[in-house]
Amino acid sequence: MSRIGIQPIAVPDSVKINLNQNQIQLTGPKGNINETIPDKINIEQKDKTILVTRKLDDQRTKALHGYVRANLANAIRGVNEGWSKTLSLVGVGFRAVTDSKKLTLTVGFSHTVDFMAPEGITFKVSGNNVIVSGISKQLVGETSAMIRRIKPPEIYKGKGIRYKDEIIKLKPGKAAKTVGGVATGVK
Repeated sequence: MSRIGIQPIAVPDSVKINLNQNQIQLTGPKGNINETIPDKINIEQKDKTILVTRKLDDQRTKALHGYVRANLANAIRGVNEGWSKTLSLVGVGFRAVTDSKKLTLTVGFSHTVDFMAPEGITFKVSGNNVIVSGISKQLVGETSAMIRRIKPPEIYKGKGIRYKDEIIKLKPGKAAKTVGGVATGVK
């Protein structure tokens, strides 16, 4: 039995659920999300909880069971609280400017880079941090990854765009390699 799939999902009072055959619509203070439920999965609503069950016990359906349950839990949290990721700009002269839908980055290129927000995503700039927010966990994560790909952290000085809590392991430079041993020229 799927350990994740069998767990009930608690539904807050602020989230409204409309369940049709293979469609579920979640509406909350942050917005609404429509999810399609595969044919092999059943959704039952009891009081303020949702139970996800499966019709078959084959390997694909078992995997789908946990996936659908996790997706629904993420959607419920998204319409209630929202999701966000914070990116840090590390480097001299690196900065970002936004008007909520368009992010303009100055990250060491000869030109600025404009990044348009997908539908449902907003940007907020605080110092050298860019906060990507939205109701879809998948869309927030993918948008953050696309912004990070513009200028990923380099391995010698760590300059670039990184996640707020990301740790970059820096490589020693050429000079640091020759200090410790045979290559110094000392006999």
